[in-house]
Amino acid sequence: MEFIKNYNNTALVKDSAGKDWVVIGKGIGFGLKKGMPVDESKIERRFLAQDEIDQVEPEVVKGIDPQSFEATDKVCEMLENKYGISFTGYQYFALADHIDFMIKRTLDGAELNPMSGRWETKTLFPKEYTAAKEALAIISATIHLKLDPSEAISLTYHFINAESDGSKLQDTMRMTRYLGGIVNIVQYQYGITLDTDSFNYERFITHLRALIIRHLTGKESHSELDPALLQLMVAKYPKEKDTVDRIAQYLKREADWTLSADDQTYLILHIWRVTHR
Repeated sequence: MEFIKNYNNTALVKDSAGKDWVVIGKGIGFGLKKGMPVDESKIERRFLAQDEIDQVEPEVVKGIDPQSFEATDKVCEMLENKYGISFTGYQYFALADHIDFMIKRTLDGAELNPMSGRWETKTLFPKEYTAAKEALAIISATIHLKLDPSEAISLTYHFINAESDGSKLQDTMRMTRYLGGIVNIVQYQYGITLDTDSFNYERFITHLRALIIRHLTGKESHSELDPALLQLMVAKYPKEKDTVDRIAQYLKREADWTLSADDQTYLILHIWRVTHR
């Protein structure tokens, strides 16, 4: 691999096939000039460059402390091995920048403002939230600094984002808000608290996540169900249809989003399952 450009403990290199890579490792580009060979034994993580480095300001990458990169590497390794969560190059740098800012903020004694959506995040994404708490412990141990437990909430958003193909962090936060609103509507309509540990709850949330992500990323489904199926669902499940109508009103008001007949049909079925089993 040939050296092209240095970004702190990160470098842009070119392989023998002419492809550009973003590589990460301690001292990876130290003392190198363009065209010089890179010591590949120092490479700890690599991403095909494509637009990854272009999406991140070079000055931001240069400003990230090496300890923050070390913590980010340990966190990513844990997430990949234990939770099957992997990061694109852009997502990796966004996480490293977030961890770096978190550390600097803690050292400066700046308090973290309570984040909205804390209940939704813990309840709707228990796997990612658990992973975030583990990540926080790893970061603390790496930098020998006690971090506020509430930092796990913002880390959770990064992990959800990594699992949502093509979505942005802002979309992930909006998705969390919409999910919380929909769950609240269902619980209010039925006067119950949904069992967050149940299989049907997990299926319900998974369906809602996919539905919302499709909408936020503009990847709406083009397949159509038989319109008669919705009418059948309306006749058989009137309460569920009334709940879906309230959800549709909520999404129209909050996101200017009109649920299709197909979306309504699937929601009726999922709501029946999650409230009756």
